[in-house]
Amino acid sequence: MYPEHLVAPMRTDLTEAGFQEFTTAEAVDSHLKEHKGTSLVVINSVCGCAAGAARPGVKMAVAASNKKPDALGTVFAGVDFEATEKAREYTLPYPPSSPAIALFKDGELVHFVERHHIEGRPADMIAQHLVQVFDEFC
Repeated sequence: MYPEHLVAPMRTDLTEAGFQEFTTAEAVDSHLKEHKGTSLVVINSVCGCAAGAARPGVKMAVAASNKKPDALGTVFAGVDFEATEKAREYTLPYPPSSPAIALFKDGELVHFVERHHIEGRPADMIAQHLVQVFDEFC
């Protein structure tokens, strides 16, 4: 587990942009079972590709897109273990990946961006991809 003082700025990077933080399995389950519409859930991480591509890319996409997910959420891998595990149950059959970006519609996974699609790519490329995804599903 990472110390809270280390991850706090990484958490607020998304929560200050309007993402709801899910810190328990129950919160993830409740949201994805009960929410109607689209939900973008970011599996956050302390790694460099989360800081350099995933978090900036999702924020750019949400800001730039005409069509936006109805809800924005996040779990933090390596910190909120139960919440992350529950989110990963919803992203099956994809293997665990962090960072990762999942779009759900009425609780069903409709698009998933795995770490290997994030790593080594610039944030604007992630954002452009997500804008296309939002146009299709939101």
